[in-house]
Amino acid sequence: MISNKIQDAINAQINAEFWSAYLYLSMSMHFEAEGRQGVANWFKIQFQEEQAHAQIFINYLNQRGGRVVLKAIDAVPTSWESPLDAFKATLEHEQKVTAMINNIYAIAEAENDYATRDRLNWFVTEQVEEEDNARQLIDKYAMIGDNGMGQYMLDQELAARVYNAPAALGE
Repeated sequence: MISNKIQDAINAQINAEFWSAYLYLSMSMHFEAEGRQGVANWFKIQFQEEQAHAQIFINYLNQRGGRVVLKAIDAVPTSWESPLDAFKATLEHEQKVTAMINNIYAIAEAENDYATRDRLNWFVTEQVEEEDNARQLIDKYAMIGDNGMGQYMLDQELAARVYNAPAALGE
């Protein structure tokens, strides 16, 4: 059985993962409306990944005999000035998610809950990747600036991205 403290923290994380999914769907729809299909695609895949992350936490709580409590998802922003601004917002958001994951990890360590620590290791690695991806895109958009051809080429690159369900989802 999982402790109430960890259960509550994971339930908060589930809510945060669904909020993240909703945020990225909002970003995708914003850029789709602007005709930036590649940026829209990148955020649509992020939407799918965040839903998968929530499902991994849901599966884990159920496996440990915990109770999943779904709460309302707060509203998300609906517009951004540019892809660069959206990716800056993405990095800031992912840093908050990283802090939440680290908090659950700290609780698990304090409670000697090795199973939860083990499950969280995948998320710790995932968050490093999420932050790195956002930083790389910020750097690319900053380098390109207002160059239309550069923006077009990066949009084409982002359009080629495909969703791959995390291996942890199947566990």
